Amino acid sequence: MVDKEKDASLDKPFALDLVLNRNSAEPLYQQILAPISQLIKNGSLQPNQLLEDEISMAKRLNISRPTARRALQELVDSGLLIRRRGVGTRVTPSHVHRQLALTSLNDDLVKAGHATRTEVLKYQIHLATQEEVEFLNCDPDEELVTIQRLRWIDDHPLAILNNIIPSRIAPSLTELSHYGLYESFSHQGIVPISAVQTLGAKNASKAEADMLQIEPQTALFTMQRTAYDSQGKVIEHGNHVYDSQQYKMTFPLVNPAN
Repeated sequence: MVDKEKDASLDKPFALDLVLNRNSAEPLYQQILAPISQLIKNGSLQPNQLLEDEISMAKRLNISRPTARRALQELVDSGLLIRRRGVGTRVTPSHVHRQLALTSLNDDLVKAGHATRTEVLKYQIHLATQEEVEFLNCDPDEELVTIQRLRWIDDHPLAILNNIIPSRIAPSLTELSHYGLYESFSHQGIVPISAVQTLGAKNASKAEADMLQIEPQTALFTMQRTAYDSQGKVIEHGNHVYDSQQYKMTFPLVNPAN
C-alpha cells in the first residue's frame, strides 16, 4: 500500500515554489533550473518524479514558454531530467551501473535488484548470409536465428537487443520471454568463455526512439559483442543499443607499471 501511494505521489506534477528576481543579472531560466537541480541532487526530488510541463510553468511563473523550455532542457542535457513521450518530464531514474564482465544484461539487472521483463519482437530462422558466415565463422548453409528483444527495467524500456545465434543452440521464443540469453544457454550446458566487445554511441533513429519511448536523436550507448564457447566456436553475435539516460558501464583500470 505504501509503495502504491509513493508511486502515485511521483505522478503528481511537481511545481517549484519560486519568486523570480526580474531585476537580477542572472537569466530567468537559470533562476529556475538552479533550485530544481539542487532539489534533485540533495534527494528532495525522487527518481521518476514528474515535473510540471513548460506550458504550466510558463503560465504559473509568468514567463515565456521558450524560457521555461530552456530551463527544463538544460536539466535534461545535464542528465538530471529525462523526457519521454506520453510520460512527461521526470527526474532521471537511478542509473544502471554495469561492470565490464562477460555477463548478460538481464542477470546484472536482477542482481542489482531491478524488476525486469523482456518482449521478444522478432524471432526469425534463416540461412546464413555471406556477411554472417564471415563474422560467425559458420557454414554457408547453416541455419541461424535472428532475435530482437526489448528489455524493460522497472517499467521503463532500457535496451534493444539484437542477436544472431546458430539455430542448433538457439533458445526458444518462449524461453527468451522468461530468461536472459546466457541463462537460457546455461540450461543447455552452454557457457560463454570469451568475447570480443566494441562500445560506441549513436543518436536514436525514429524506430529506436519509438521502442525506447524517448525523443529521436537522443544519445544511445551501443555495444557489439561476439561470444565464444570453450572450443572457440561462436555462440552468439549481439548488436545492442541502450538508453544512455539510464545506463552506465564501469571499467576497472590498472596501471601496468605497478
